[in-house]
Amino acid sequence: MPRTALPPPASVAEVLRRITAEPGRPRLTWYGPDDERVELSGHVLDNWVAKTANLLVEEFDAGPGHTVLLDLPAHWRTVVWAFAGWRCGATVLLPGPNDSGAAGVTDGSAEHAPADVVVSTDPARYPTASTVVAVSLPALARRFEGALPAGAIDAATSVMTYGDRLGWVPETDAARPALVSGASTTGFGTLLTTAQRRGEHWSALPRVAVDLSRPGRSVADTLLDVLGCLAADGSAVLVDRAGELDPLVAMEKVTDRA
Repeated sequence: MPRTALPPPASVAEVLRRITAEPGRPRLTWYGPDDERVELSGHVLDNWVAKTANLLVEEFDAGPGHTVLLDLPAHWRTVVWAFAGWRCGATVLLPGPNDSGAAGVTDGSAEHAPADVVVSTDPARYPTASTVVAVSLPALARRFEGALPAGAIDAATSVMTYGDRLGWVPETDAARPALVSGASTTGFGTLLTTAQRRGEHWSALPRVAVDLSRPGRSVADTLLDVLGCLAADGSAVLVDRAGELDPLVAMEKVTDRA
């Protein structure tokens, strides 16, 4: 029986609800540079987002008016953290290429306001940040392997302690910024349409390859492409292996490229 076409989703929450309608279907596949392959079904991706959003809300009171700085590369874990931030109405802030631990936008030492939560693979870069989450990127990491600054939270040991189902989260405010990257700001009111516009020429139910090694591709590009793909009831294949995209496209039965 052919699928009944659904109207475009209006929120990240609705996107997540829809991808769990087929809980076992792959939704996010990751090929890392160290021969790592991770595949998340709709059910598993939703669980990761719920656990992470629960941490943000219960541990840090994250919500509209709060900022979550993601000092992370384009990676499947970055997708989870971004979706979790959006799910609780917080602004996801991506550092620019020239930002460092001393930059005001990240730790408040200059003229910009500090981020409420800093999420980083290198927490030592944020010595004056009040709230830091240390992230290990490998899928099998059970704890953060580097030095954990005083007061920092280890995502590998903390996220898994939170519930698979989302608890209470604040209502999202459409007027507030959802994604800030450099000089570009996308509000919650336009986040879904901005993401969907990037894939307006994709196939129905697209399986989209995202080449992370392509020059000029930003973390913001990747987050919006994944969101647009899932909003179209598709699945995304993130490839961080230079020169291996074409054989992986064939193997993964990709229909479109971002």
